[in-house]
Amino acid sequence: MSAVEPVVDHRGGVSIRARVVYAAARLMLRPLLTYWPLNPLGMVPLPLVDGLAELLPNPHDTDFERVELPGFRGEWARAESVEEDGAVLYFHGGAFIACGLATHRHEVAKISDSAGLPVLSVAYRQLPRVPLAGSLLDCLAAYRHLLDSGLDPSRIVFAGDSAGGHLAFATALAARHEGLPQPAGIVALSPWLDFDATAKIAHPNAARDAYAPVSRLPFLTTLCLGKGEVDPLASPVNCNLTGLPPVLLLAAEDEMLRCDAELMAERLAAAGVPCTLQIWAGQVHAFPVLGDLLPESRAAIHEIGAFIRDVTAPARLTPHSPHLRALAG
Repeated sequence: MSAVEPVVDHRGGVSIRARVVYAAARLMLRPLLTYWPLNPLGMVPLPLVDGLAELLPNPHDTDFERVELPGFRGEWARAESVEEDGAVLYFHGGAFIACGLATHRHEVAKISDSAGLPVLSVAYRQLPRVPLAGSLLDCLAAYRHLLDSGLDPSRIVFAGDSAGGHLAFATALAARHEGLPQPAGIVALSPWLDFDATAKIAHPNAARDAYAPVSRLPFLTTLCLGKGEVDPLASPVNCNLTGLPPVLLLAAEDEMLRCDAELMAERLAAAGVPCTLQIWAGQVHAFPVLGDLLPESRAAIHEIGAFIRDVTAPARLTPHSPHLRALAG
């Protein structure tokens, strides 16, 4: 397929609430994540992050249903009036070592409402319990679960934030390798797509990122892939992207992983894959996960819902669709 031009959309206008969240993250989260010991002892408390999130009240007007899958769990989120003939398969972020169903429950509830589809959130096994390949196997198994249930792949969209954005692409690539059909689309929010940290370390955003320290990336990469030279093909940006479905990428203007989103947009376009990249000013890494906390998070989830509706029902596209240019190539 011939190359296409990615649609790059810069979103300005930063709310007061977003400025407060950015400043608070800069003041408190960045020092914590910079100096937190990433050793066996320091990783012991990480499951508590999702456990503490379980104490929060569930979103209103959404039903949740746990699903037992081989070796891991999932959770359906169904907003009111969803259509049951499709699904969003969601992979949470957390650097492959933290977070889970509870930390992302409010976001997936909002995505379900905006997209008009149920969302299956995947609690894939994480480091150090399994290597990265184990996390990917769980995500692929969750996709097989949807296909085995009779869902049409043209009504399934992969989505994820940060490490989960990596898994959204990696699962689509693994599905292609296994001879499984591609989903209708991929949504990746602040995705970590390139294990080579060279460009991110040299980028001005290494100092600007509200809370994600670029200095931890080499260690996390070793944790994911082991010691020694990093295989370029472990990074989705370096894989053969031809034949992937339409993609929506979102990134914060000042976050370090903006580099990965921009590089992926370029390489998707070169591979002939329709892609829209949105760059949001004044936001923190993976800001849509904050759900209703920020007006920008709500707006981003509205965009995600619109994209999902477009790719799962192409006949509904109109000249006013914000994703028409990308989908048309």
